[in-house]
Amino acid sequence: MIKRIYSELLRRKLTAFPVIAVLGSRQAGKTTLVKEELAGWKYFDLQRPSDRAPFEADPEARLEQLGLNFILDEAQSMPELFPIIRGFIDRKRSCKGQMVLLGSASFELVKNISESLAGRIGFIELPPFQWVELNQYSKDCTINELWCKGGYPEPFLMKDTNNVSDWFDAYTRTFIERDLSSLGIDFDFHHMRKFMTMLAHINAEQWNASKIGSALGINYQTVNRYLYILEKSFLVRRIPAYHANLGKRLIKAEKIYYRDTGLLHYFLGIKNETDLSVSPERGSSWESFCVEQIINSFTYRSSNTRFYHMRTAGGAEVDLIADTGKERYLFEIKLHSSPEKDMCRGLKSCMNDLKVRRGFIVYPGKDTYSLGDDVSTLPIADLLEKVDYPMVPSDKVAENRCAQKRIIRT
Repeated sequence: MIKRIYSELLRRKLTAFPVIAVLGSRQAGKTTLVKEELAGWKYFDLQRPSDRAPFEADPEARLEQLGLNFILDEAQSMPELFPIIRGFIDRKRSCKGQMVLLGSASFELVKNISESLAGRIGFIELPPFQWVELNQYSKDCTINELWCKGGYPEPFLMKDTNNVSDWFDAYTRTFIERDLSSLGIDFDFHHMRKFMTMLAHINAEQWNASKIGSALGINYQTVNRYLYILEKSFLVRRIPAYHANLGKRLIKAEKIYYRDTGLLHYFLGIKNETDLSVSPERGSSWESFCVEQIINSFTYRSSNTRFYHMRTAGGAEVDLIADTGKERYLFEIKLHSSPEKDMCRGLKSCMNDLKVRRGFIVYPGKDTYSLGDDVSTLPIADLLEKVDYPMVPSDKVAENRCAQKRIIRT
């Protein structure tokens, strides 16, 4: 069993909040993580009729009957439950770690939480497998394997690439035909699938809703709504353009990425590493993989980090800016065995504009070396391993562990 680094984060947050919401895309491992870490807790799936019925009949009585330490899966399917949960929590407001909510559609879940449970709940966004988790599990795993298969646990562990493709086909059908319909979202099945395919072919590019709408034969408002659905289902990520008064014109369009390269490769028809090695989309796919892994590593440490891309009208650009509030890190992502100095001109220009002292070329190699002008190469594996764990002050570690033990025992 692959140990998720988010186990520690879950236990820490249970010592700080009455309720924890674990969010993430379907099949990312939310239920497995919580069941393993909270093995003694009661578990209920609100999409299972037998589990749902008592909450529908008399939710207040059901919550009182359960008491503390229970898990509600697919919480977004019962939005009417949240105001009642608020009253239940407030009776024992000082008691931390009362319940855990799991959800895979943040546009419903977060909206209702914001209205009903503000100040009472902590969030964990669980992505599919991250490199640091697989590297700890087995030294036989490679970056290329994770990049090609993606991080969803079930297909990643499959040996037969045909089974991987079949899994993503079933996953996509279930998401479009069942999950979105069950949430009451109005959309066209065929348009959504075509949209997801087209999105794979413009992955890592600047967003232009009108251009995509014209190609699909639908208006740009519908295209933007489809993108919003995929974003809030944790399947795609928007990276906004950096805005600053720099005395030069900046491109304002955001960039769009598939968050899991396994799903991206399914829509691109890439089935294995051989297909990937000759695909014209391999550069944008590598950028997508690195951007998602880097963002997840930073946000694991601090949810306050903000991410941007930057491109000037003159063509200078940087793929990812991580702004922690104290420092800004500039990353240009290259699929190259040994990046050279002429590859960092755009990055250096952006560093000068933003007055950032150091910049990095992230690449798939193993060596770190200077390219001059305060720009260095940085192997993706080294970067991910440097930012994987949060900075918890040493005097707090023992205190947190004691509190976690009290929660688990109850």
